[in-house]
Parts: sequence; structure tokens; C-alpha cells
Amino acid sequence: MPPARLSSGVYSLNVSLPSSVTALAGRLARDLPRAQARPRGEHTMVAKRLGSGDHAAYARIEARARDALRGTAPFTVRIAGVEQFETAVTGPSPVVYLAVESPGLRALHERLCAEFDPVDGMEGDAYVPHVTVARGGNPAAAERLVDREIDPVEWTVEDLVFHDAERGQHASRVSLPA
Repeated sequence: MPPARLSSGVYSLNVSLPSSVTALAGRLARDLPRAQARPRGEHTMVAKRLGSGDHAAYARIEARARDALRGTAPFTVRIAGVEQFETAVTGPSPVVYLAVESPGLRALHERLCAEFDPVDGMEGDAYVPHVTVARGGNPAAAERLVDREIDPVEWTVEDLVFHDAERGQHASRVSLPA
């Protein structure tokens, strides 16, 4: 079963992921056979959900986000381990994910939270930057995967992607420095 899609007209600003990260997530998902893995090409890392509205509202949302991004320099992101949310805020649990370390991403998220209201339980102080590997399935299998060591992956984020969840596609990009 494919992962649940976000409701109609939901927009977010996402970090572009290198193929090494998406390949790692795909390899790890094979060890969670009863879980809902992200299909190839659908791995994301949300920097901030920007809100919802009809497609006419998107232009205003993107313009506000671009203004908030002004002056943002490229920043480093590091994936150093596998973790889980035992109980997800939404959707099936557990959620196994690649844990992300990035002071630059956290600072960006905080800046965007000043412009766009944080989603309760998922953003603001509750924000956990991550790349989802799989949702649901066997909790014992998830726990075994969390105990696995992985080689760290580090990269510099040089662009961000505006994502349209209704269409399941990227709407536009912004290069850093913005």
C-alpha cells in the first residue's frame, strides 16, 4: 500500500536529497517487509509546511516563503543514524527514519516558523528533521533497524524545493544563497 498523501492544496518547502540518501532509505526499507516504504523518487525532507489553499493561493505562499528565505546561505546536513517515532503524529506507526543533524536546517525552520504558523505536534519545538524510510509494520523489525549502524552521509544544501502535495510534485526551486 502506498504512503498516505497529504490533503489537497498543502504546500511545503523541502530540502533536495542526494541519491546516496534516497538509495540508503530504499535499502533499509527492504528490512521492513510489512511496512509502507516510500516509493523510489518520493523521499523528502520537509524544512517547513507552508500552508494550504487553492492553487491561486500558491503564488502568495511561495512569495512569502521566498521573502523569508532572503539571505539564506547554503548549509550542511548530516545523516548519522536510523531512529523511529514509535507513535506517529499522523499515519501508521512506527515510523523508521534517517536522523538528520543540521544547525542550518533548524535555523531555517525557525525562520520559516516566524512567517508561517507551525503545525502543532510536528513543527516549532517539536520539529525533528528526518527522511522517512517506512511507516507501520512490525515494531520489533523497526527496533532492530534502529539499532543498526550506518555510514554517515553529509552534503551541502544548495537549493530548496517548493512541493505541491496535491499533485505530488515539485512546483519550483530556490537556489541558495537566496
